[in-house]
Amino acid sequence: MRSELTPAKGFVISGLLSLLCGALFGVIGSWQHVLPNFVDAIPFVKSRPLHVSLVIAWIFLTAVGGVYHYLPKIVGVPLHSTRLAWLHLAVFIGTGFAVIASYFLGRFGGREYWEFPPALGIPIALSWSLLIYNFFRTANKHKGPWPAYLWMWATGVVFFLITYAEANLYLFPHFTSNMVRELTVQWKAYGALTGSWNLLVYGTAMVVMERSTGNTAIARSKLAYLLFGLGFTNLLFGWAHHIYPVPSALWIRILAYAISMTEWIILARMIHQWRATMEDGKNGSSTLFGRFLFASEVWVFLNLGVALLISIPAINLFAHGTHVIVAHAMGSTIGINTTILFASVFFIGERAHSGPTRAGFWIFNGSLLAFWLCLLGAGIVKGWFTVMTDLPFQKITEKIWPFIAGFAVSGIGLFTGLSLLVWGALKVLLASNNKEEGDAHGTVELDAIPVENRCPSMPEKVMQHQR
Repeated sequence: MRSELTPAKGFVISGLLSLLCGALFGVIGSWQHVLPNFVDAIPFVKSRPLHVSLVIAWIFLTAVGGVYHYLPKIVGVPLHSTRLAWLHLAVFIGTGFAVIASYFLGRFGGREYWEFPPALGIPIALSWSLLIYNFFRTANKHKGPWPAYLWMWATGVVFFLITYAEANLYLFPHFTSNMVRELTVQWKAYGALTGSWNLLVYGTAMVVMERSTGNTAIARSKLAYLLFGLGFTNLLFGWAHHIYPVPSALWIRILAYAISMTEWIILARMIHQWRATMEDGKNGSSTLFGRFLFASEVWVFLNLGVALLISIPAINLFAHGTHVIVAHAMGSTIGINTTILFASVFFIGERAHSGPTRAGFWIFNGSLLAFWLCLLGAGIVKGWFTVMTDLPFQKITEKIWPFIAGFAVSGIGLFTGLSLLVWGALKVLLASNNKEEGDAHGTVELDAIPVENRCPSMPEKVMQHQR
């Protein structure tokens, strides 16, 4: 029996299609580094913003789809307004097509992440306001103290709008007249913007873990609220590690360094529990969403190590502006956020999955590891020769070419794995009518799930990359 198409599933399906298109443009862009005349019809100046905008759209569309799907089940009442949710989706998709058209026509005008004409940001902000209204009108009906994931979602939806407004401050002469001021505000906005979508994604991870195990203590423990507080603090201040090279106030850099270093505590806890996590990952989960949650733990561990290292000013000197930063961004966006979102997608449409879908999981993660390592290698070599030698840029580029070639080849594997996963996800979403559809009010009795079916190793650590 086919399930009814809801606004939540509409967001998720749109996100999956955005991911597939964004990955395709990413493959094109990567090969344009190796073969300069590759796909002349879409030059790199167009393929890059197409890739970035579509992948960011995947994160927001799928995370918001998760919020619309799970929120009524958590609160125990229907979404305040399904009509506003549909309107939100329609405006977002309509604006998305306008953004894509502007890129193909060569009409730019924005900054990093938002390279489309600034006027297109107006409907994005207005549609997001619909989400904020719908979210709080529904969430405020929750009885009792909010679990940590509701605080994460609430903070994420509000601070996206705030940081998105900050990202457009370059439109005012007060900021563009001073390069230091403009760079500081620009990177402050983008660092905090990443923090806002991280809270949406990690809140979704906690919901999936809670609803799949019946363990309501996951999101109500002191550690869960501590991790939310750390994530919020990083959203507010952790961005400053991006601007070490900018001559900003010394106290900003010291504060950002101190906040980044607090995550060493989390890393130590992860190492302490790593053996148990590995065992649970191999034996404790036969579901695809469970495997994605375990994969996200692995990527949290790998990427957190890189993030902490590049937060050290002496290392940042070599890494800033190199492929190390790209590796960190890809590790966060693909390795952590994308695996968590796929866990949510396959949990929403849980069914027995075909061999190709499961093969997609392994192809995706294996290719991503090769992709990530090639970027790190290229960045380390480039940073060393840039800082320690007088070689011209072209000579340095020649030295990192083998890493760039490996990066492009692994990108094809990554696209192949994502294609299999997207196809499998679309099939289960369009054909599923699983237990998570709930009753007339969309609620599920979590206490009915036996304690012995819980999976206690995952709840804490998948949340721990609060950057």
